[in-house]
Amino acid sequence: MARETGDLAGVLAANAAFYMAFTARDAATMDRLWAERHPVACVHPGWPPLLGREAVMESWQRILANPDSPKIRCFHERALIYGAVALVICHEILEAGLLVATNTFVREGGLWRLAHHQSSPVAEGALVAEEASSPLKN
Repeated sequence: MARETGDLAGVLAANAAFYMAFTARDAATMDRLWAERHPVACVHPGWPPLLGREAVMESWQRILANPDSPKIRCFHERALIYGAVALVICHEILEAGLLVATNTFVREGGLWRLAHHQSSPVAEGALVAEEASSPLKN
């Protein structure tokens, strides 16, 4: 149980670091948060899927360098851990609306590193229904 608790805290801390790097527009930290030895992918809202570290990191460099890129806040994070893989399902608030995101982490060198990020719009009224029925409550 102690390992699970540590893993949960670690993956949630890695998820928070991802959103802090996004908010701070810190491309160097964003680069360090992504896996290097595992395949990575990313689906930004409205974008086609990006496969491979080079394409994913190029997308983040463009997003973070753009002064008009959205400000974002993450909330309602819930983690599911499957050994050396973890999912964090959360909500993202942007000026333009609400998104739901799934961040997939893999363990590399004892650290939780991002392997996949996908976010998409969600209707705000869906939050109430989700809260009532979600088995993912942490």
